[in-house]
Amino acid sequence: MTPYFFGYGSLVNRNTHTYPNARRAQLQGWRRVWVRTARRDVVFLSVEPDPQTTVEGLIAAVPGADWDALDAREFGYDRISSGGAVAHDVLPAPDMAHYSIAPRHRQPGGDHAILLSYLDVVVQGFLREYGTEGVTRFFDTTHGWDTPVLNDRAAPAYPRHQTLTPQEKALVDDNLDRLAAQVQ
Repeated sequence: MTPYFFGYGSLVNRNTHTYPNARRAQLQGWRRVWVRTARRDVVFLSVEPDPQTTVEGLIAAVPGADWDALDAREFGYDRISSGGAVAHDVLPAPDMAHYSIAPRHRQPGGDHAILLSYLDVVVQGFLREYGTEGVTRFFDTTHGWDTPVLNDRAAPAYPRHQTLTPQEKALVDDNLDRLAAQVQ
């Protein structure tokens, strides 16, 4: 049977990939967190175990079980089996994996920042899949908003950046303001 992946960040934005039959799902017992690592100069959105939290996202098939392209896209992450942690509607249930930064690669401190162009892509995906309430849940179930946010909208550094409407930008900015995030 064809395996699936669970995406909880930029993979929620269907404009950033061409994986077939993407559908909404939830990863139970994990929470999103912004993570610093020596592997990149920017902060990664990752997940870590948290039995009290469920995060929304998308699942999609990995045709031919060819993980190479997805592993390359998710460079710096470890692909791990999701086991039965993903709630979805695919029958029979396929093997499922998600990506996470292993604790051994995490780096406390540093001057790494969240790219606003990356955050814009993630929020645009959540808005399209889960509406404004889903965007609020994304911000509320993600930890690490004390990390500075680098405003690179004028010259996006994120390679899969998307064009946002003024309303989408305002939604991102309003949530960052609500969480008192530091935008540079």
